Amino acid sequence: MAEFDACVYGGELPRWVHFESARQSAPQLPGVYLAREGTDSDLVHVGMAGERRGQGIRGRLTTYARGKALASGLGEAVLDRALADSQWLRARLREAKTGHARRATQWGVLAFERADLHISWTVTPDRTAANALERQIISALKEYTLWNRLR
Repeated sequence: MAEFDACVYGGELPRWVHFESARQSAPQLPGVYLAREGTDSDLVHVGMAGERRGQGIRGRLTTYARGKALASGLGEAVLDRALADSQWLRARLREAKTGHARRATQWGVLAFERADLHISWTVTPDRTAANALERQIISALKEYTLWNRLR
């Protein structure tokens, strides 16, 4: 996978940043982002962000971090995995049983905390280029088990 990373990033190995830091430091430009669980795992997701009203990659990650994109892309994949984790789900049910039920967006935030994602990215000129690069990367990784639904 390191060889692929170097190819995508023009010969340079990517800089991986914890999700919470990435949403603060990612560029407000269009591009493609990669996600992995933990610091040393394989790639789990490839995503893209367009201009997003001047917010780019940072805007996309912020939307996820606020639990507002639970039915698309990385947000859906993270929530699906949290819901499949019986320990995580039992904790949410305990909260509800004790009168501390949470809103769906709060579950989304907790799901991202559980995922321990690390993010890397590359900037593209615009949404069209980001979309093309995302598809190229996903196609090149068809042998890998990614969380992406469109494969």
